Amino acid sequence: MGGLRIAAITGDETIRMIEAAIEGRTGLHVAFVNAHCVNVAAESDGYREAMADMLCLPDGIGVDIGSRMLFGEPFPENLNGTDFLPRFFGAAKGSLRVGLVGGEPGIVERAALGFGERFEQHRFIAISDGYFEPGKETANVLDWIRLARVDVLLVGTGVPRQELFMAAHIGAREAPVSFAVGALLDFTAGKVVRAPAWMRRWRMEWVWRLVLEPRRLAKRYIAGNPAFLARIARQRIEK
Repeated sequence: MGGLRIAAITGDETIRMIEAAIEGRTGLHVAFVNAHCVNVAAESDGYREAMADMLCLPDGIGVDIGSRMLFGEPFPENLNGTDFLPRFFGAAKGSLRVGLVGGEPGIVERAALGFGERFEQHRFIAISDGYFEPGKETANVLDWIRLARVDVLLVGTGVPRQELFMAAHIGAREAPVSFAVGALLDFTAGKVVRAPAWMRRWRMEWVWRLVLEPRRLAKRYIAGNPAFLARIARQRIEK
């Protein structure tokens, strides 16, 4: 879809795949792909190439509409990171060491506490905020990740930076499984409030986020959603 290979997979199948990667220490990268990601991929060869080696999961109503347009049916499940990661942590066998990178200063500490209160069987480790520069600062973050000996790494520095960081720097040595999680750390830390349950059921959470952060998200949704649909329509014509 728009140059990205998005997995038509269930949540249970995804959990089994992730658990196998942790057990085998294989270095699996997981990304959650929404309409915005498809738009970014259309404009960035580097991002598209980075995503080619990741397990890309369907996130949101936009890619479901795209799937219906291109293939006549939606994805088996909506596997957005904000709902899938808690599901995974609740289902995961044993005790995991989970590293957190991203957000403003203080966010990873608060998110680690929030996750820890909910999933006491795992250990959540605040590694770094998202305000580190290339070069020495990035090298320091990678050193801390290795010292933490994590099983899972959550990187929440926004699209496309988080995926490019994972592709360039995170291998099995750093984390057997890494996730590009977007705003999940902000949600878990309590910085951003999630939409009411009824809006999530109707898959309208993007409207809630647009109301909360109009300046930051207006371009992504108001201009980005029509651009996404136009791209998918062109792809359908060219099939």
